[in-house]
Amino acid sequence: HKEKEKGTVSRTSQIVFGERQHLLRVLDSLEGTDIPIARRQQERRILEELIHARTRELNQINVAWDEKIGLVLSADAKPEMLEKLAKQAPEEDFYLLRLISEHPRANAKTLGKLAKHPYGAIRENVARHPNADASTLAWLSRDRSQPLWYLVAFNPNTPLPLQRRLRDRLKRLGENQASK
Repeated sequence: HKEKEKGTVSRTSQIVFGERQHLLRVLDSLEGTDIPIARRQQERRILEELIHARTRELNQINVAWDEKIGLVLSADAKPEMLEKLAKQAPEEDFYLLRLISEHPRANAKTLGKLAKHPYGAIRENVARHPNADASTLAWLSRDRSQPLWYLVAFNPNTPLPLQRRLRDRLKRLGENQASK
């Protein structure tokens, strides 16, 4: 995740959502414990407050966050809607953008935009996505921040000359490893 000037990690939607999911699991486990009822009620209240705080934080990152996640996870998700959600989402909404980047109905235009996102998992999803276009794949093959060229080499939409170059590179790497 991107670091701010102060050296702290920014709280992206992926981090906050993970925290909320963990708190929900803790709440579930609390329900089955054999502790005095007053303590269980107090702990339940505290956990529910923390869960609500994480929900508010998600909505501060991206208004109506849970609804937008529901739209992306819907079987009826349309490419145009995914494109609109990707365009409107703030950069810190890693979780929503990651879901869009792996959605089977994400179109080439949306994937082209997501290919430039700073979160590596989103770029990886684009590099392997069957709807990514040739120019996006060529751009990703030159990414110096991570070895996306390997994923691009096996994407069926990668232009054949680029595919050959990347697979030759992979073959050379394999030969170099074998000779060590």
